[in-house]
Amino acid sequence: MAIDVNNESGWEIDEPSVLDAARYALQRMRIHPLSELSVIAVDAAAMEQLHRQWMDLPGPTDVMSFPMDELRPPGKDDDEPPQGLLGDIVLCPEVAKKQGEAAPTKHSMDEELQLLTIHGVLHLLGYDHEEPGEKAEMFGLQKAILDDWRAERGLEGPSPAPTVH
Repeated sequence: MAIDVNNESGWEIDEPSVLDAARYALQRMRIHPLSELSVIAVDAAAMEQLHRQWMDLPGPTDVMSFPMDELRPPGKDDDEPPQGLLGDIVLCPEVAKKQGEAAPTKHSMDEELQLLTIHGVLHLLGYDHEEPGEKAEMFGLQKAILDDWRAERGLEGPSPAPTVH
C-alpha cells in the first residue's frame, strides 16, 4: 500500500503511527495493496481555508477527506479488492489536540490523530455520519478498527471516543 504522510502543520506529530493506522484500516477494509493514499497534516489557518472552500463552514475542522477514484470495500470475502487512488486525508493537529484534551476519556493529540486517520479512511471509502443509521455504522466500524489496531500494538487504556467534525 503506497501511503504518503506529509506534515506541513508546524506541529510535531507521530507520523509512523498515522501511517500505521491508515495502513491497518485499509487492510481491514480489504482495499487492494497497490492502492494509494495521501495524508497531510496542516495548520489551523490552512484547514480553515479548506473548510470554507469545500464545506462553506467557518473555522478549522479536525479532518477532511478528498476521495479520488471513489473506491469501496469489496462486498464478499471472495470478491477482488478494488485498486486505485483513494485520495487525500487532511488532518489538523491543533484541532486534534484540543479535542483530545476536551474528550471524556482525555487522550493525546497523537491518539486523536490516529482516530481521525481511521475516520478519514472511512470517509474516503464512502462512509458518512449525516443520518443516524449511517453514523451508527461508521462510528461502530471506526471503533472496531481503532480498538483492534490498539490491541494488536499492546496500547493500554480505552480507545479515544469518536469525534464528530
